[in-house]
Amino acid sequence: MTRDLTPVARLPHTGLPPHAVVVGDPARAAAVAALLDGAQEVSYHREYRVFSGSWKGLPVVVASHGVGGPGAILLFQELADAGVRTILRFGTAGAMRPGIRDGDLVIAEAAVRDDGVTQQLLPPEYPAVAAPEAVLALQRAARERGAPHHRGFVWTRAAFQPGLIPLTSYDGAGLAAIEMELSALLVTASLRGLTAGGVLVIDGVNADELVDQATTSGYDPHREVVAAGVARGSVVALEALRLLAEGEAL
Repeated sequence: MTRDLTPVARLPHTGLPPHAVVVGDPARAAAVAALLDGAQEVSYHREYRVFSGSWKGLPVVVASHGVGGPGAILLFQELADAGVRTILRFGTAGAMRPGIRDGDLVIAEAAVRDDGVTQQLLPPEYPAVAAPEAVLALQRAARERGAPHHRGFVWTRAAFQPGLIPLTSYDGAGLAAIEMELSALLVTASLRGLTAGGVLVIDGVNADELVDQATTSGYDPHREVVAAGVARGSVVALEALRLLAEGEAL
């Protein structure tokens, strides 16, 4: 019956595992779910594609949230309503700090709330911070995987293209990367008492143009160096969930 499902993502209200990895692309959700044992598609409605399975014996959810904070936050809220208590976002981002290369991972410590949705829920002074244990679990998983990685603050920005307003607001602030959904997750987690964090694969290296033209000849997130980073990051995110569930983040 329809009342047994959540209204937007069409999730079951009960029965989902408490640990989840969320991604933007429904196809990426399927690719991450393919790493699980016994993966099954739970639902697929709009941009929200949801799988369940197990990673090294840990039951997990893998779900897609689409592009942008306003739509993504609906999934985060419904996952929490359905009993999910730990959510790690695994996505892509543009580098904003020298020394961060295509295919590297950025582990978010906190996010700038320029997401286009949380400003309508809370005062701007409210922070968007990752759970410390999530940061440590992701860092440990990246080290054990041998994945190049960095820690830092990220800028969650609603607009993908720079437009007429240059991306100079945070010049000199040391931000590591720019992406579109993480702060919506972190705020939701704080309000709902969830454990949340994020790990991002770099797919471009110049925030103002989204790419270093001399290096890549135009923004292209489908290059092999990015695909290799996504493959590493998928395992890092799943392994971090296991570390968190087993209390082995430190």
